[in-house]
Amino acid sequence: MPKLFYASASPYSCKVLMAAAHAGIALEPVKTDTNADPAELLAANPLGKIPTLVTDDGFSVHDSRAITQYLNRLSKNALFPRNPEKRTEAEKLEALADGMCDSLLAQVYERRHRPEEKIHQPWLDRLWSKVVRSLDELEAAPPKLTGKVHAGQMALRCALGYLDLRFAGKWQSGRPKLKRWAKKFDQKYPELTVLVPAA
Repeated sequence: MPKLFYASASPYSCKVLMAAAHAGIALEPVKTDTNADPAELLAANPLGKIPTLVTDDGFSVHDSRAITQYLNRLSKNALFPRNPEKRTEAEKLEALADGMCDSLLAQVYERRHRPEEKIHQPWLDRLWSKVVRSLDELEAAPPKLTGKVHAGQMALRCALGYLDLRFAGKWQSGRPKLKRWAKKFDQKYPELTVLVPAA
C-alpha cells in the first residue's frame, strides 16, 4: 500500500487524505514530525516536506498539488472535472486555497520560531492581508457545491479548517456565505470532513 508522510494539522496533508478517500485509493498514513528530519522522509523527498507520497515500488510524489494530480490520474479523473474550463476553475481554487495556507503557515512559523522581540508585525500584517483578500473574493462568489466534489473544494475546506485550528474566530465575521459553504460541505461530505486539520 502506498505510504503518505503527513501531519494531522497540515492542511496540505489533509487535502491529500481527502482526495485519496474520495477517489477510493487506500493509503498508509505515516504521521511525521518534519522537525526531526526522519531518514525515511528525506530519502523520499530531499526537501523534507509533507505531504510526500511513496508508492509500493518506491516512486515518490511530493507537493500536495502534484499528489492530487497523481491521484486524479490513478483514479481515472475522480478529482477534477473533465470539462477544460471547469477543470481550470477547480485548479485555480486549489491554488488559491493552498496559497492562503502558505500565508497562514508563514505566520504560524514566524511566531513559533522567532523570539518575541524579533517577530516582525508588518510582515505578519502583509501575510494576513493576502488571506483577507482571498477570503473576501471567496465570500463574494463561493464555489458551487453542485455535482461532483473536486480537489479545489477539498483544498478550500482544509484551508478553512486550518483557519479554525490556528486562527479561531478570525475569519468568520462578515463572511456568512463562506460559513454556509463550509457547513454545506460538511453536511454533504461527512466522510471527508473528519479529515480537516486537527491538533
